[in-house]
Amino acid sequence: MDRWLIVGLGNPGAEYAGHRHNVGFMVADELAARAGGRFKVHKSRAEVLETRAAILAKPLSFMNLSGGPTKALADFYKIEPERIIAVHDELDIPYGALRAKLGGGDNGHNGLKSITKSMASKDYLRVRFGIGRPPGRMDPAAFVLKDFGTAERKDLPFLVDRAADLVESLMEKGLEATQNAFHPLDLNISGPPR
Repeated sequence: MDRWLIVGLGNPGAEYAGHRHNVGFMVADELAARAGGRFKVHKSRAEVLETRAAILAKPLSFMNLSGGPTKALADFYKIEPERIIAVHDELDIPYGALRAKLGGGDNGHNGLKSITKSMASKDYLRVRFGIGRPPGRMDPAAFVLKDFGTAERKDLPFLVDRAADLVESLMEKGLEATQNAFHPLDLNISGPPR
């Protein structure tokens, strides 16, 4: 059976752990917990956990250089781009929304830009975890490098769990079935007005 390569995007180091930009790492950690395994440092400059169905990876390069470790892992495990799933934060969809897609542009996301360049292909799957737009005139680059807000943190474990469900659905059921199951379920997580 061909395995998948699931790359959670983020920045290594405790000071980045809670940032919006690190939601890919959070989803990878949830998938590792479900598999009952632990990440180990791999020569590809990534933390890796091998499961029966997938290679879970968290690049140890910074976000902007995610492509190098992703390409090294794809080469090492002989995984084609269409069997790669990149999990990343997405400014252009609201907080709480999850989207799956194949290929397309990088939408200004430097981690995706780096993977596309290193793989010489856009034809990999993406799990887009909505973080919403920054408030007011805040620079998007500053926004992604901040921790989730208090209200967001309340829902974060649930959303990370759903994103991990979405990744598992992509592997087991494919893109179209996953989109049909998950895209209509965008949740108004703030609930009704009080």
